[in-house]
Amino acid sequence: MRILVVEDNVDILTNVLDYLELKGHSVDCAQDGLSGLHLAATHHYDLIVLDIMLPGLDGYQFCQRLREDARRDTPILMLTARDALEDRLRGLRAGADDYLVKPFSLAELVARIDAITRRSRGTGVAELRVADLAFNPATHQASRGGIPLKLNPMGTKLLVLLMQKSPAVVTREALEMEMWGEDTPDRDSLRSHIHQLRQAVDKPFERPLIHTVHGVGYRLAELDK
Repeated sequence: MRILVVEDNVDILTNVLDYLELKGHSVDCAQDGLSGLHLAATHHYDLIVLDIMLPGLDGYQFCQRLREDARRDTPILMLTARDALEDRLRGLRAGADDYLVKPFSLAELVARIDAITRRSRGTGVAELRVADLAFNPATHQASRGGIPLKLNPMGTKLLVLLMQKSPAVVTREALEMEMWGEDTPDRDSLRSHIHQLRQAVDKPFERPLIHTVHGVGYRLAELDK
């Protein structure tokens, strides 16, 4: 796996690089946000390990520019010394897929990396279809009416979960467990990801497929008018 590590603390950077290379990964690094963003936008990486407090461009700005300007959906694991809920939510809203609070163990870092990449690879099953919505696990591409959809890794994971259960209702608790395990950031996190998914899957089209079942969860289905 090819990984980009963007971290300005030399000691942390050195330890992370050595450990990831020991685990067989190919690793590039940057010590400021602008240099890291240039690498992320011009090279292919399977995952980015990103510190929040960076010179030049902080981690939040990095995420936003990578997602919105560079149109890259590379999975991002954000490193933060801040454990406040709002800081974690801000990172997720900016485009991060997961976070890890400093100080952390290198073994946990690798476990988080493995979990994110498993989620972002899809399920390995045959193509999923609901109405005119399709997801191809081999290409990791979603489309509706033949039009490719732009989804980030967490959005893709959420879409696959809903499509696999369609037309059944999936509870909030079940979705949160599949998305984050026991470490669910906050109830607003799932709502935020559902909103982003609707922007891609439903907003450009005449009929919505994602439906809220109040007090229970969500379903993806073509409902009669």
